[in-house]
Amino acid sequence: MIDVLLWVALPYVTLAVFVLGHVWRYRYDKFGWTTRSSQLYENRLLRVGSPLFHFGILVVLLGHVGGILIPESWTDAVGIGEDAYHVVALVLGTVAGVCTLAGLAILVYRRRTVGPVFSATTRNDKLMYAVLTLTIVLGLAATVVANLLGGGYNYRETVSPWFRSIFYLRPDPDLMSGVPILFQLHALSALALFCVWPFTRLVHMLTAPVGYLTRPYIVYRSRDVQLGMHRTPRGWERVP
Repeated sequence: MIDVLLWVALPYVTLAVFVLGHVWRYRYDKFGWTTRSSQLYENRLLRVGSPLFHFGILVVLLGHVGGILIPESWTDAVGIGEDAYHVVALVLGTVAGVCTLAGLAILVYRRRTVGPVFSATTRNDKLMYAVLTLTIVLGLAATVVANLLGGGYNYRETVSPWFRSIFYLRPDPDLMSGVPILFQLHALSALALFCVWPFTRLVHMLTAPVGYLTRPYIVYRSRDVQLGMHRTPRGWERVP
């Protein structure tokens, strides 16, 4: 019963909250759909922590896409053996995890010690930082303990099929029953992160400035009657 609640019911509740939460946020808090940048308050620490965190988390996300969404049989089919995949995933995952955690530590330190930044910090921000830090720490700990201190663990035979089974609408909780505890805690913390995601500044990760491609030109007008002999370019119409 506990396995069904944790690995079947909870993922679907998380998925519903994630999707419906974003719909609600976009509909009722469109102006709040922003990173709520605090760059004007402090820039020195931000210039170090923000790139370190964002580049690290990008590699982590790409690694999760490759390790969880792509079946092991696909990588075997293109000639990438388990040993080669394991070494690359271990090295890149550890480096990216350390960079992400270091960048996050700098950003949290900045938010706590810089007065104006701390004053602009909401309860949602604090909750987001706590859950995000917990998820990253557990993921990094699972990688280190299982691969560097232990004999290694192939999560693509258990965690990955379980994750895909959720979207196939054929959830298999038995796949998670024998998974090491750190991997289970990492998965549960990730579900918690996705639950709070729509209600925090993390929503900015799902947006892109696509509107800039089709936005109208900025029209500049001049009262100078001597605009030369060339044809008046678009946006520079004479104003009577």
